[in-house]
Amino acid sequence: MARAPSGTYRLQLRKGFGFAEAGELAGYLAALGVSHVYLSPILQAVPGSAHGYDVVDHSRISEDLGGEKAFRAMAARMHEHGLAIVIDLVPNHMAIPTPETLNIAFWDVLRDGPDSPYARWFDIDWSAGGVVLPVLGAAGDEARPDGDVVRYHEHVFPAGGHYRLGYWREEEPNYRRFFDISTLIGLCVEDREVFDRTHALPLRLFRKGLIDGLRIDHPDGLADPRGYLRRLAEHGTWVVAEKILIDDEELPADWPCAGTTGYDALGMVGGLFTDPAGEKPLTEAYTALTGAPDDFTEVEREAKRFAAERLLVPEVRRLTALLARILPAEDADALREVLVELLVAMPVYRTYVVPGEEPSARDLETVAQAAAAARAALPAGGLLDKVVPLVLGLAGCDPLRDEFAVRFQQTSAPMMAKGVEDTAFYRWSRLAALNEVGGDPIRFAVAPEEFHAYCERMARDRPSTMTTLSTHDTKRQEDVRARLAVLTELPDEWVAAVGRWRSRAPDSPLEPDLDYLMWQTIAGAWPLSADRLKEYLTKAMREAKTRTSWVDQDAAYEEAVLAHADAVLSDATLTADIAGFAGRLAPYARVNSLGQKLVQLIMPGVPDVYQGCELAGLSLVDPDNRRPVDYARRRELLADLDAGTVPPDLDAEKLLVTSRALRLRGEHPGWFSGGHEPLAATGPAADHALVFRRGGATIVATRLPAGLERQGGWGTTHLPLRGGPWRDILTGQSYGSSIMLSGLLGLLPVAILVEAA
Repeated sequence: MARAPSGTYRLQLRKGFGFAEAGELAGYLAALGVSHVYLSPILQAVPGSAHGYDVVDHSRISEDLGGEKAFRAMAARMHEHGLAIVIDLVPNHMAIPTPETLNIAFWDVLRDGPDSPYARWFDIDWSAGGVVLPVLGAAGDEARPDGDVVRYHEHVFPAGGHYRLGYWREEEPNYRRFFDISTLIGLCVEDREVFDRTHALPLRLFRKGLIDGLRIDHPDGLADPRGYLRRLAEHGTWVVAEKILIDDEELPADWPCAGTTGYDALGMVGGLFTDPAGEKPLTEAYTALTGAPDDFTEVEREAKRFAAERLLVPEVRRLTALLARILPAEDADALREVLVELLVAMPVYRTYVVPGEEPSARDLETVAQAAAAARAALPAGGLLDKVVPLVLGLAGCDPLRDEFAVRFQQTSAPMMAKGVEDTAFYRWSRLAALNEVGGDPIRFAVAPEEFHAYCERMARDRPSTMTTLSTHDTKRQEDVRARLAVLTELPDEWVAAVGRWRSRAPDSPLEPDLDYLMWQTIAGAWPLSADRLKEYLTKAMREAKTRTSWVDQDAAYEEAVLAHADAVLSDATLTADIAGFAGRLAPYARVNSLGQKLVQLIMPGVPDVYQGCELAGLSLVDPDNRRPVDYARRRELLADLDAGTVPPDLDAEKLLVTSRALRLRGEHPGWFSGGHEPLAATGPAADHALVFRRGGATIVATRLPAGLERQGGWGTTHLPLRGGPWRDILTGQSYGSSIMLSGLLGLLPVAILVEAA
């Protein structure tokens, strides 16, 4: 059985930063204190892929990244420095590349159809007679024969074959996709042969000791996530699953994995540094400035309905056709209406019904909740009551009913992802810091008691789950969110600032919500270049899908938005005011940045550091957060800190906190293998201190710093501790058994206390 990491460091591999370049970081990452290097996908993807999630060949390590020889050399170098490797694995889908010959398995299916030995690999509806490929750029376009193949621009297909080419705006693919991306086709890893063939290489790397853990991408897309994880568990590797949990949802207890990739922890930690008192004034300001509703619920429902009717049409149509075969006496349009309302009403990504098994109590509750909401939106009648048992797999077992139960779940997950994360989160920007993957814009803040209860549960049930604050998928990096959290403590100043900026700027052509999001983005990521802001706004307005989108672009509107961004950032008086406001936020943002980082690094679970985030990171959504990282600067800063230099700025302070916390975890694994003990400060400002103990380490973090300042500081607030004397490993200062927080937190707003030798 592979050991659980004490800490991981995520690297985004790409052409130009492959295995050789990653190997050169071995010494630095070991010095930083991580135990495992956590790599983005390493299998052969579409040539030039910027992320590796578009795999075309499971039998080869990526040539773009250096190939297997370079991978082995990197692994050897990591091992020399005591580092193990975790890789990101993509079991849900493969790429349909251009040219299509790059994916040998898919090409074989295009040529031989259901008779291909690879036909079982892919989730294709063969009732259409062949694979429907919506690749034609215009109605009436045709591919041309060229010897043994057929060509259309860069596309290459077999002559004859089992496929049909269609106009991309009119034809719908007849295969399960990753979300709404037609160039990513669903795999059937529930088939043992498919599992074995697609996992042979990574499991061989594990057996040979070249990797020690797996991060599983999008398990909610699989037909049977639990069965898949059970197969992986047979091999003894440490596994975390990229599962997004909503509200109080927990990872299914029967999933044999260490836990999630940490989005649940991200929301918990971030909420600690958000002031609940700011909710009312910020909500009132948002609705007054934008005309938006004060509740996210209806925005979410409308966005999910948009996903059903515009983005996931093939998936909904296939599910409806299946239901019509099960209930042939019912009207197909009425069945579709029931399905859409149930999908829209699902409160979580999906249930985990397994045909032939009784549904769990949680799944029964989830579907009952969805059914109640759907019933309110549907005309009177009993059709919903006929569909709900099918969703739960309760209506008797036969292949059609089993397929429906599975496919409903495989559809509800992308409905949530596309409708909420990738649409609604860009339509309702009351506080952008809350609109995060796995987050809930409605949950404004997290009380310390709620956080401690979560930690105690994780320490008991999933002690080796992953925790994170930033990933390649987060919509803004952790220090941007930490700065935006300050707005909850200074709502009046924020509203006044936005008012000044809007009056100074030219009349905005932006939709009101996008305009408000733009000012939050500028304040949160300042200093921000015009190019970065325009890149962000382009993504934000296309994801909102109101005036423009990735599919249907309104060129005039987009041009006006980007011209407005240029005008805002070229106004020297306006940008001076913005810089001044960012400076006003800076001391409080510093407290939040260091506090949330220390909490994430010490709380139960395996802490992950996303590349570069050991320093303050003000990146936005991808591709902004995948920019090259200056490791030479990080090496130099770490060497200076190790030589005793007092950290001169937030970058160095964050690196100090990160390295000392990670090293402590590596040196004392027993302290962090389980257990979470909440502690409390005593005195007038006790609520501003978050304190807990893990083994022999006690951490103290400052929360809501602007409120603490208004209160007059720590005053007589102190921390009573058993035993001692105590040493803060961040500053080297020693303390007795009753520690005044004004002294402990005088140099840094955080502390890591261990008993002095």
